[in-house]
Amino acid sequence: MIATHNPFKQKLRIGLPQFGLFCMSLSAQTADALGDCGFDFLMFDAEHTPTSLPTLLTQALALAPTRTQCLVRMPSADPVLFKPVLDLGIDTVMVPNIRTADEALAAVRAVRYPPHGIRGVGGSVRATGYGRHAGYYTTAIDRVCLLLQIESAEGLANLDAICAVDGVDGLFIGPVDLATDLGYLAQPTHPVVVEHAVAGVRRIRAAGKAAGILAPEAQAQMYVDAGASMVCLGSDLGLLVKTADALAGRWVQPETASA
Repeated sequence: MIATHNPFKQKLRIGLPQFGLFCMSLSAQTADALGDCGFDFLMFDAEHTPTSLPTLLTQALALAPTRTQCLVRMPSADPVLFKPVLDLGIDTVMVPNIRTADEALAAVRAVRYPPHGIRGVGGSVRATGYGRHAGYYTTAIDRVCLLLQIESAEGLANLDAICAVDGVDGLFIGPVDLATDLGYLAQPTHPVVVEHAVAGVRRIRAAGKAAGILAPEAQAQMYVDAGASMVCLGSDLGLLVKTADALAGRWVQPETASA
């Protein structure tokens, strides 16, 4: 049985810091293993991975018995894509690369039922308990949590207007794409990028919205101090590769070229 409320959104509203990981792997077993780590959330990435709706369903089911909340980063802001993800009972979604208030408003409308939006009504879906919970349709507006990613100079320039859009629950700085847009290709820890990211977090909080960011552990506290209340500390595959590389490096002798 899925929850009848959204703990992630409730904590976001009162400003409790929440920490999690991006999940790039396509395995329910990985989600099951990480579910008892103690993270507040796992963000399953549908933007940069070849995932599928059946995969997301198995991952959501793996987290259901745990305290770790299931979040999904959408592939894009296409409103058609939101319907099946929300119908899976995944109540928190993040939209990449929002640049304007109009794009933010379109995302809000995509996750809300008429008359407040354009989300289609599904009946026998997991979100409604397969038709058992007719009250879902009226409570969905409170349950669904919408996060928007700011990943460009244009997004930062329009940040105040984006924050002013009703229905946006939080804004998440995407430092890698932001760095690239600013001219520092894939350099999220470049001092100029960090300066813009910290300023963005502070502006989001000053506007009364929850702020989030992807940050390495060494920078996480700095962003929390700036006002971030949701921090992705890395990714499952990133942790796997880093740990495996280090282990192999300690034990495996490098091959030498033959004479």
